[in-house]
Amino acid sequence: MPKNSKVVKRELDDEVIESVKDLLSNEDSSDDAFKKSELMVDDQEEKDVDVEEGSDVEDERPAWNSKLQYILAQVGFSVGLGNVWRFPYLCQKNGGGAYLVPYLILLLIIGIPLFFLELAVGQRIRRGSIGVWNYISPKLGGIGFASCVVCFFVALYYNVIIGWSLFYFSQSFQHPLPWDQCPLVKNASHTFVEPECEKSSATTYYWYREALNISSSLSESGGLNWKMTICLLAAWVMVCLAMIKGIQSSGKIMYFSSLFPYVVLLCFLIRGLLLNGSVDGIRHMFTPNLAIMLEPKVWREAATQVFFALGLGFGGVIAFSSYNKRDNNCHFDAVLVSFINFFTSVLATLVVFAVLGFKANIINEKCVTQNSEKILKLLKMGSLSQDMIPHHINFSSITAEDYNLVYDIIKKVKEEQFNSLGLKSCQIEDELNKAVQGTGLAFIAFTEAMTHFPASPFWSVMFFLMLVNLGLGSMFGTIEGIITPIVDTFKVRKEILTVICCLVAFFIGLIFVQRSGNYFVTMFDDYSATLPLLIVVILENIAVIRIYGIDKFMEDLKDMLGFSPSQYYYYMWKYVSPFVLLCLLVASIVQMGLSPPGYNAWIEDTAMEEFHSYPTWGMIVCISLMVLAILPVPIVFMVRRCNLIDDSSGSLASVSYKRGRIIKEPVNLEGDNTSLIHGKSPSEVPSPNFGKNIYRKQTGSPTLDTAPNGRYGIGYLMADMPDMPESDL
Repeated sequence: MPKNSKVVKRELDDEVIESVKDLLSNEDSSDDAFKKSELMVDDQEEKDVDVEEGSDVEDERPAWNSKLQYILAQVGFSVGLGNVWRFPYLCQKNGGGAYLVPYLILLLIIGIPLFFLELAVGQRIRRGSIGVWNYISPKLGGIGFASCVVCFFVALYYNVIIGWSLFYFSQSFQHPLPWDQCPLVKNASHTFVEPECEKSSATTYYWYREALNISSSLSESGGLNWKMTICLLAAWVMVCLAMIKGIQSSGKIMYFSSLFPYVVLLCFLIRGLLLNGSVDGIRHMFTPNLAIMLEPKVWREAATQVFFALGLGFGGVIAFSSYNKRDNNCHFDAVLVSFINFFTSVLATLVVFAVLGFKANIINEKCVTQNSEKILKLLKMGSLSQDMIPHHINFSSITAEDYNLVYDIIKKVKEEQFNSLGLKSCQIEDELNKAVQGTGLAFIAFTEAMTHFPASPFWSVMFFLMLVNLGLGSMFGTIEGIITPIVDTFKVRKEILTVICCLVAFFIGLIFVQRSGNYFVTMFDDYSATLPLLIVVILENIAVIRIYGIDKFMEDLKDMLGFSPSQYYYYMWKYVSPFVLLCLLVASIVQMGLSPPGYNAWIEDTAMEEFHSYPTWGMIVCISLMVLAILPVPIVFMVRRCNLIDDSSGSLASVSYKRGRIIKEPVNLEGDNTSLIHGKSPSEVPSPNFGKNIYRKQTGSPTLDTAPNGRYGIGYLMADMPDMPESDL
């Protein structure tokens, strides 16, 4: 603290008192409504702070212990399960290496600018999503509530996936792995392989029957799956314990939960590259198909992946950023986290396709062996002539290349009779083209590949522990997107709210651990977040750029960062990003309308998935999820527009979201007008911190957008007060 700071503080204290007295003396004595209004500053003990110009005045809000902890928190939130099981699938499906081009372009157009925007408003206003958008304009306060609702919906089913990973993790401590082979069924006469497993595969059977014990339709509940119920409870206990103290507890866990997945991915990459066939998988993955880049579907899916990979609209980004210092370089953070996220996706893609290449090679070898035996039988039966077979071919140790040579010769010679021979083309590419994603990749394809690893239990433990940590990192940000705004707005204890939130979510989440629970996970994943989050982010963009003002926002960024951000962001925020987001919203609505609403049900008799349409009540649930998620926006707007909430009741409108303390405006209180500042003598009144203002309104006056720095600036009764620093975002 500078040597003369206390003198400066005392002078500013006196200026505030004198300014308030001057204001009262100039008021119209006949204005009874105004006479009844009071200004109240909380009487918490003021800390010694440096209030000189340019000082970094902080309130009592919790803060990150270090910049590294904050970056790891943002990385942990943005890097999730989608990077491992969604991005590789999209890359394979949409042109291999060519898919990276539209992804990078859209990352620069909508990803980084919108991520930077959320980081900036959270850091500047230092509140959660509800407080931030209520600050910009109370009529748009519903944006924050909508973010909280979406976060809650996502948390409900996302933690179920963590529960599934915990189950597989717990089952990995045995050799051989329980999904290594099909189980045998014994009866009175003989032993045979479980028919459902024999028709599918050992890992597929274990997933659907042993783990989920899945029912055949959404309408068939089948009761609770107690194994998964216990795992879900364990997942929520872990989240609750990690979040109960806010960033003080979760921040320390980030060092492990955010870094451990990278250790596992690197270990898997090194191990995968040493496996036979891994290079085939990676080559297949990154062989570009440039023609497919011109399809609109590729760009739509790339934009959606960019959007969700960074966690835009959830409120977690804003919540984490709100615990930063005011002068933190959030532009650097936005670029850094975005590219870490991108390179993590590429790393995960290398790992996935190295392992899937190994798996495809094993399956291809089995295919070659089985079909070679068929050819030998056909030669013995005389259906094929020995003259067709090249002399260097040895069927006892035939390679894939030699088999394909023989296959092509037979196909040419026996053109008309070829189909009746029952021979298959054994190509690694055919196996690699079987695109899998989500649970199909993590719990079926990848688990099957790991059964062929040396020391497979070790790799299984590492893989599912990685999935648990990836999920927890995203869950911390999601729960923070719920807890922080509510704590900031309603001033409840964080510990109590965290416990209540986790308990409620666990009990609602029991619908996901029924035997039909997997179908509900699909429903929530498809309908609870996509459209609502797009609408939320579009409204966020409009709120900052149109209502708050793009020029004012750029000035605020200059003041906060110490330098002017590139004009690139000006044009992205004002023109390009809103246009791209609107196109994405329209494309998503069209896609949703063209795709029949339904789910893939597992049929036990055929051991195959079968598409089922949602029943009527299922459609109602799907529509309700989307409506409930976005409903807070119009509700809050109408409440503000029609003045349905009395600001004197301690509602949101009576709270000024400023750095420093929260100033409320109770009205209709008895008392002498000269006792303006309650709870402190004049010498104890805190000096006005930078960015803090004092404003008041007449009782019964029409409700306006009175949030400081909103559309009406600093306030409307004290707008001409001298020596008050201009409020900024």
